[in-house]
Amino acid sequence: MTITDPATTAATRTWSEPEHLAPRGTVVLLAGRGETPEVYQRFGSRIAADAYRVIAVDDDPAAAATAAALLADPGLPGPRVLAGARPDAVLLAGLPVRPGPLGRAWGGSWETEIAARTACPNHRAVLARSARGGIAEALRTAPPIVRVSPGELGVPVLAVHGAADPISPAEEAVPALRELGAQVHLVADGLHDVLNDVQHRSVAATVILFLERLRAGADLVRPA
Repeated sequence: MTITDPATTAATRTWSEPEHLAPRGTVVLLAGRGETPEVYQRFGSRIAADAYRVIAVDDDPAAAATAAALLADPGLPGPRVLAGARPDAVLLAGLPVRPGPLGRAWGGSWETEIAARTACPNHRAVLARSARGGIAEALRTAPPIVRVSPGELGVPVLAVHGAADPISPAEEAVPALRELGAQVHLVADGLHDVLNDVQHRSVAATVILFLERLRAGADLVRPA
């Protein structure tokens, strides 16, 4: 995989499968608004340990074009799967978010936004070190939401959503996700950053099961 023109591509970071294992697929991850690929060190390394290569794309005007090029790259192992994080997942799918200035709901400070996103001390430290900005300002300045019509995607969709997410409340998001035909999993007590929050092991396992079903074309493990 080669990306050559820095003027038209976003920066990426890759977590590769272990050297002794053949790659089982590729996950192209769009970092959320104000984030850098480094925010996904925990998620990327955990998924890569199961031999799925993870390529995180920086929050950049060229992110969508970069992700599209990666997904179309025949040199990357398939299946090639797109993952959207945080408000990008909300906005790309046209899902509901709370109306009005979100800073008001969180008290308008970085500290209250962090509390809405994660209960994990380690992830809070990563955000403090690696994030460029907050969600509230990103959503205030985001382009209008365009809803995706049911059945328009035409591909399998996994949605993992925090049951206690105050930014994109589950009671509003889940119906819209189901309209898209998504397989929806709610994370008990989960906040907004479910890929990297306290329950990250269970979330990663859910993602791996989804990827394995894509490879096999069916559920490999079923209730008896």
